[in-house]
Amino acid sequence: MITVFVGFYISKRASKDLDSYFLGGKSIPWYVLGISNASGMFDITGTMWLVYTVYVYGLKGAWIPWIYPMFNQIFLMVYLSGWLRRSNVLTGAEWIKTRFGDGRGAHLSHIIVVVFAVVGVIGFLSYGFKGIGKFASVFLPFDLSPNTYGLIFMGITTLYVVKGGMFSVVFTELLQFFVMLVASIAVGIIAINAVSPEAIAAVTPSGWDNLFFNWHLDLNWKGLMDAVDQRIIDDGWNMFGFFFVMMLFKGILVSAAGPAPNFDMQRILSARSPSEAAKMSGIVNIVLLFPRYFLIAGLTVLALVFMKDDFLAMGSEIDFEMILPYTVRRFLPVGIAGLLIAGLLAAFMSTFAATVNAAPAYLVNDIYKKYINPNAPDKTYVRLSYLTSVLVVVVGISFGFMAESINSVTLWIVSGLWGGYTASNVLKWYWWRFNGFGYFWGMTAGILASLIMPVAFPGFPALEAFPIVLVVSLLGSYLGSLMTAPVADEVLMDFYENVRPWGFWKPVLEKCQQRDSSIMANTNFKRDLFNVIIGMAGQMAITVLPIYLVIQNWGNAGWALAILVAVLVILKKTWYDRLEDNYSQR
Repeated sequence: MITVFVGFYISKRASKDLDSYFLGGKSIPWYVLGISNASGMFDITGTMWLVYTVYVYGLKGAWIPWIYPMFNQIFLMVYLSGWLRRSNVLTGAEWIKTRFGDGRGAHLSHIIVVVFAVVGVIGFLSYGFKGIGKFASVFLPFDLSPNTYGLIFMGITTLYVVKGGMFSVVFTELLQFFVMLVASIAVGIIAINAVSPEAIAAVTPSGWDNLFFNWHLDLNWKGLMDAVDQRIIDDGWNMFGFFFVMMLFKGILVSAAGPAPNFDMQRILSARSPSEAAKMSGIVNIVLLFPRYFLIAGLTVLALVFMKDDFLAMGSEIDFEMILPYTVRRFLPVGIAGLLIAGLLAAFMSTFAATVNAAPAYLVNDIYKKYINPNAPDKTYVRLSYLTSVLVVVVGISFGFMAESINSVTLWIVSGLWGGYTASNVLKWYWWRFNGFGYFWGMTAGILASLIMPVAFPGFPALEAFPIVLVVSLLGSYLGSLMTAPVADEVLMDFYENVRPWGFWKPVLEKCQQRDSSIMANTNFKRDLFNVIIGMAGQMAITVLPIYLVIQNWGNAGWALAILVAVLVILKKTWYDRLEDNYSQR
């Protein structure tokens, strides 16, 4: 009720114009945006899935979020958020004009980004719909189906998101985050007091508490819970070394492509300056990961020790995605359970709100305003944004009804759909010869391949489909670029001078220097690469630290803390202290 009230209360400030509605007028401090962004990522559906991964895979489950990939936040922090914010645009589709100009290729690229953004938002909405319905059906006392509960909660949240825009989303997410923070810490402490290391060892296979792995997973649940072994086979991750290599390969490419056109990109574009955009992406890692994994580890060990008999009774029909709600209902005391339920509902509302806010920005600003009615009053654009938000929610819910499980939607989004996004969006930053036609055909080929693969080969693992989709998209990008004229020199030079990327830009740099001899090449590649590697190590340390604390492995917790402190000290010197210089250089 408070969340909805706040959303309506600040709606007047949000409805002045599109910049206020979608980006908060670029006036919100970086640390507020960072907490808001973290809150938007602290989603209930993802938390249910991550509890499953830690339950089944133990400490090795901490690597599995790299499938998103989680470490894309490190790439954003180190350099990509600053590059993107320097463009000073409203949406990712509008950014296309700064890179490809205003010709036919740019217009085609503009349209395909909008298509991808809307498809992605609909995918995430169906993912959230599936999770909130399952969660609510366990706790709430009415005899309603999970899908009905999904409709109710999405309807409530849509009210304030549609009315309040980015201001509403950000400030309600601050409230929601602190509820989730208190609930997460409480659950972790309860688990530490209720479960001993010996009790965990008695119900888990050898190697469950080991972060590191060989080519094969070597987790044998036989005799403990045979159905888990079958689930590992179904996931296709028994050859964990191969899975890890594939995940890292995909993750680096997706991260180097920059943020997808969703709520993460909107937060970056909302920052007050390029350096604040980088700081915002940096704080997300600290604010999000520790409390979230403290909660995940707490729920996991409670389920491992106290729900073993229940799961054994289910035989091969265990629904591991229900571990979270069952554990909360049965093993948390009154009060703490209520707080956590409120926190997880807040987490759902945060993610849903942020996702819904991203979609109409593309449809209204990049289609209606650009091609249909460029001179309408600001209030017309804002009212159309209200309508567009509602329509996107309706379509997302419709797809949610058709989805089989959280896991299936998750893997399709992170492996299939992003496979179509990656090639074009890597090339746009680092290769000067890449043009609008290449972008369009690369994205089109990739999106079509990612949509066809699950239908044509329904049993094919989503992660293994990524290289196929990537190659198809690369081929479209390469041929589309080389068979058409390059982007106009003036556009390329303006882009280079403004964004200042490193990569294959030498011909453009030389032309820029002829126009202005003070312009220097961006020589930060080696330092940025070093900071990315160091940052990934720190991110993994902050992920496993709360798990080690909850399972009471104090020695490894100490190592994780030491690595985290060392990383923060190094990044203070190699990244934070140089931010202003990086984004003020000519």
